Amino acid sequence: MFSYRHAFHAGNHADVLKHAIFVHILDYYNHKETPYWVIDTHAGAGIYDLTSDWATQNGEFTEGLDRLLGAESMPALIERYLQCVQHFNPDGVANFYPGSPWLALHLLRETDRLHLFEMHPSEINVLRDNLAQQGRRAIEQTTLHEVDGFTGLKSLLPPQPRRSIVLIDPSYENKNDYRAALLSIKENLARFSTGCYAIWHPLVQRLEAQEMVRSLENLDVKWIHASLAVSKPADDGYGLHGSGMFVINPPWTLHKALNEAMPWLVKILGQDERAAYTLTLSPSAEAPAVAKRVKKNRHIKRAGKPSPKTSTDSGLKTP
Repeated sequence: MFSYRHAFHAGNHADVLKHAIFVHILDYYNHKETPYWVIDTHAGAGIYDLTSDWATQNGEFTEGLDRLLGAESMPALIERYLQCVQHFNPDGVANFYPGSPWLALHLLRETDRLHLFEMHPSEINVLRDNLAQQGRRAIEQTTLHEVDGFTGLKSLLPPQPRRSIVLIDPSYENKNDYRAALLSIKENLARFSTGCYAIWHPLVQRLEAQEMVRSLENLDVKWIHASLAVSKPADDGYGLHGSGMFVINPPWTLHKALNEAMPWLVKILGQDERAAYTLTLSPSAEAPAVAKRVKKNRHIKRAGKPSPKTSTDSGLKTP
């Protein structure tokens, strides 16, 4: 159960979707002065060196983050996300990729708090060392929990400030994670119904994955669900061909931002003609539901790194 290390996948297409949405939610919560908590059930190492052997072994960031750099007509959701990534790369070269804990630390205010769950015996040590280098304020704002995030989450809800963003993004290497994620959402909505819950999930050919999404969509709450497929599923049935973010009690601004960003992401991150997105809302949401399939633009380069030309929005270059 401890074979997964996110360093192998940092900055891939799934991270782009997950973290762009996460940044938007953080910005929205910062509009109100009342403090809030961010709770990350599967924190990982916090930040990743894209020049390391682990990151370059598969080079998944070349099909994710790298494809955004220098791209034209960038939607606001992606521009803002890249601004946050750039913060951790002051020399203008995207050598470091911030995971959700570091994006949160970057945007949290002094009165806000960050709770990180990680039980991988190696990752928790790397996370602790990385945090120690962030300075006194980050250390004081952050509480590390070396326990299972699904179990530990229950002890933190409802949060003291009555505002929270909960990010649930296990690796799903263990198929039981699908059921655990769904049960966690149901249990914790009963404890704290007004919190924002963001659940990341992979697009894989596994029955448990499809059943979890269907069950989430049947919840009697407001939600928005965005999924991005970058390619057709593999013939052997294995591998990640896309991912999705299911957000309960989402910011009212998120639908419009995603409606602009998702077609663009298909064009930039799509790898073949099966690249597509879906964007749906719960029946109780105000805006009408959207579900579209967008074909891959054949003129977009399919493989390799994009041009080193920098985006006028982010200023970042490919490492």
